[in-house]
Amino acid sequence: MTITRHGSTSRARLWTSRTLAGAAVLFLVFDAAIKLAVIPPVVDAFAKLGIPVALAQGIGVLELFCVALFLFPATAALGAVLLTGFLGGAIAIHVRVGDPLLGFTLFPTYVAALAWGGLFLRDNRLRVLVPFSRSI
Repeated sequence: MTITRHGSTSRARLWTSRTLAGAAVLFLVFDAAIKLAVIPPVVDAFAKLGIPVALAQGIGVLELFCVALFLFPATAALGAVLLTGFLGGAIAIHVRVGDPLLGFTLFPTYVAALAWGGLFLRDNRLRVLVPFSRSI
């Protein structure tokens, strides 16, 4: 049996997936853009987190690269995996500095959930690999 990417995906599921993934992409592109611009809030945040501000633009480029991979259907799963690692690093840094759990520390988890949720809804192959229920 061949499983296609959009073969049995309903129109509602496809648009829901685009909305979820789109929200994640919008946030990540905004986040990368302010890092590339190195605006004062980025300088302040990097100082608070103990990261040299000289790394801001490199981190922004890396983030955009991961998002670009996520946007192309052929590399979307790879992009999602790389974004998960990227966002996991953000969580680790927020834990290290003692930021509040729900507001700052878990926010990257919410973004990753949007990205993976969008990918899960639009790609039948992923739903086969990660079934939530299985009839016996």
